[in-house]
Parts: sequence; structure tokens; C-alpha cells
Amino acid sequence: MNNLTKVSRRRFLATTGTGIFGLSTFGCYKSKPHLEDKDRPTLHRPTGMDDAAWADVRAQFILDPSIIYMNNASLGMPPAIVAEAVAAGYKAVSREPSRGKHDLSEQISQLVIPGLSRLLGTNANEIALTRNATEALHLQAVGLDLQPGDEVIFTTQEHPAGLRPWLFRADRHGIKATDIFVPSPLKSEEHLIGLFENAITPRTRAIAFCHVTRGGHLYPVKKLSEMARNHGLISLVDGAQAVGMFPIDLHDLGCDAYSASLHKWLLGPVGTGVLYISESARQHIRSAYAHDGTLDSPAFAPPGTADLPLRAGISAAISFMETIGLDNVELRTRYLSDYLKEQLSEMNGIKLLSGGTLRTSCPGSTIFEVEDVDAIKIVSTTNKMHSIHIDEHKRDGHNAIRVSTHIYNTKTEVDRLVEVLQGFI
Repeated sequence: MNNLTKVSRRRFLATTGTGIFGLSTFGCYKSKPHLEDKDRPTLHRPTGMDDAAWADVRAQFILDPSIIYMNNASLGMPPAIVAEAVAAGYKAVSREPSRGKHDLSEQISQLVIPGLSRLLGTNANEIALTRNATEALHLQAVGLDLQPGDEVIFTTQEHPAGLRPWLFRADRHGIKATDIFVPSPLKSEEHLIGLFENAITPRTRAIAFCHVTRGGHLYPVKKLSEMARNHGLISLVDGAQAVGMFPIDLHDLGCDAYSASLHKWLLGPVGTGVLYISESARQHIRSAYAHDGTLDSPAFAPPGTADLPLRAGISAAISFMETIGLDNVELRTRYLSDYLKEQLSEMNGIKLLSGGTLRTSCPGSTIFEVEDVDAIKIVSTTNKMHSIHIDEHKRDGHNAIRVSTHIYNTKTEVDRLVEVLQGFI
């Protein structure tokens, strides 16, 4: 065994933090120099919401300083420690494949799965790793026990990844895929629940919906899941835009299935996701892969060789977010989006579409229209001319802009975006 492997094994067995190469808990972590040859400060839980309180958090990221990144809802920007953890994993496999595979697998089973279980409020045996939310959404849909003519109800605000699995089952298996129109902005939680309840028929078997929609609307998962349970229905949730933005307790929410990407708001490695199937739902949702899956061993995880360095790197993202605190993440992202909304509300020609209450809008996404200007043109010009990355939201009947601010953004960056938007009015 070479010296690198000895060190790797020893550190893996000793750490309770983020990995096998000394990327341990943040309280004692001192980074390697990055491109600017500066050490990153020790990460700690910020006390306060202003930019100064979050300066050490921002210093953990290695984004090109000429870029303002406000498109986190499309793809999260991993902190440097996550990138380093993934790189270390690939080096381990490259230098000694068998030992590297073993160590990474051990890290996934001992750190990643328990960490996600802790983060999501589940039992460890209720979650399986996937490549992304799209894969997890497909697995929960095709695994649901449905007969020809059985109905699944979802909303017009679903992401294509949440819609297509039901269209697939309608085409292949003869189920009825029914969508209900949900207005944007949301009217209220009660209105949304009523839309679902009024759509239920004797053939309805399940409802499927987002926790947070692409347009930033916050759905009442707990109330919808309770309503579904009262009608004897399965509840399946798309959590791609929720995990990592605010605290989540899936046992408390009471849904039967939940799918999420870990490379958005959780800031995990690109190409990582999670599928949750509650123990009580195993009799209704079965493995899409294993013909011999059982209630005790349901085998929901995709089989075959896994992307071990990426999956092991999830532990770095979990430790990063737990050190900051997801409650703190929620407050900071809300603080930045509220600051943006305040400035937009004072501008002529701007129509805010984000929900007007804390109960109907997510913390980090702000959706708005600029009167008589094409959203795609704004996104393209803002990117090419000003190096500000935002996104369009041309759906739900809107010609809108989506700005998704995360903990690494600042009020100064928001001011700069508003200044640029003024040029389109």
C-alpha cells in the first residue's frame, strides 16, 4: 500500500466530516490556495443577514470575479470544497482503483446516506441516490402500481421532468394523466388544495406536484399530502427546487415519494440526486429495476457502476450547508430576494409574479415581467453584455425573467442587476 493510500484510509476512518482526503469538518478546515493564491477563511454560521456577515461564506466559492451568477435554480454553484472532494475521489480511483472504489463506497454508505437522511428527516433505508431529480421522478412514476384507466392528477406548473413520466405511462400503460390549471401567481394554499380535491374522481390513484415550482411558487406539501391520504391517494413530490433552500422534514410533510436534485440549492456535485420512498408506500411503489425487490429490500436505486466520486462529494455539500444552517440559508435567500423585489416594485414597467406571501413564495427565486420586452432578449443581453447570469420563464402564459439568488450573492450584485434592467425600460 503506497503512502497516499495509507493517508487516505487513515483520514477516512478518522473523519466524521466530508471525506477521505482531509476534507473534514469545517471547524478545523483550512483550504488549499486557489487560483488567486489566497486561503479561504474558516467557515462558520453567519450571525446576521447583511453582506458583511456572509463574506466568509462567499469566500468559499471560486467563481470568476467578473461574473454575477443568479441562475442557481438551473444549476447550483458548488463551493470549492465540493469541487476538491470530487477531484480527490477521482484521484483515488485513478491511483488505486480497487482501494479507491472501496473507500468511496464506504464514504457514501457511512456519510452521504446518513447525512441525507438527517437533512431530509427520513430513515436511511428510505432514500436512494440518483443522477438527478429527472431520473428520480421517472423511477417513482414508473414504479407506481397503476392499471389501465387509473388516473394521476398533476398541475400545469409541473417541470417537464415531472410531466413526461406520466405521459409515458399514459402512452405505454393506458393510465389517465390529468392536469389541473393552476394560476400564476398562486391565489392561496386553500385555492390550490381545492383545485386538486375538485379534480378527484373514482379512478384517481395519485397526485403529483412540485414542492417549489419553476416559477418560484411554494406548494403546501403537508396539506396536499394529508388531503391525498384522506382520499386514499398516493402523493408524489418534485423537490428539485426545494432541497437546500430551506429545512425539510419528509416524515413530517407526510408525502409518499419525493425526488430532488442535489446540484441545485444544496450546491452538491453536478449530476447527483435523491429518491425518497416512504416505508409505508413500498406496497404501492416498486423498483423499476429489480423483479425480486421486497418490502424489506425494495432495491429502488439504479443498479450498475455508480459515479462514486460525485456521490462521495455530496458529503462535502451536506457538511457545508449544515455548518451554515438551512434555517440561515432560508433567511439569507429570502433577504436577498426581498431586497430585489423591493427595488423592482418601485420600477415602472415591471410586474412581479412571485407569490405575495411567505406561504406561497419560495425564499430564493424572484419572477417578474418587463413590459413589452422579450424575456429571452433580456437574458441574452444581460449575460453577453454585463456577465450577469439569469434565466427566462416563458411558460404559464408569462414572458418573464427568473432571478434565483443564493447565499453567495450580495446586495451589491442585486443593485447591479437592477441598474442593467433599468436600461430595458
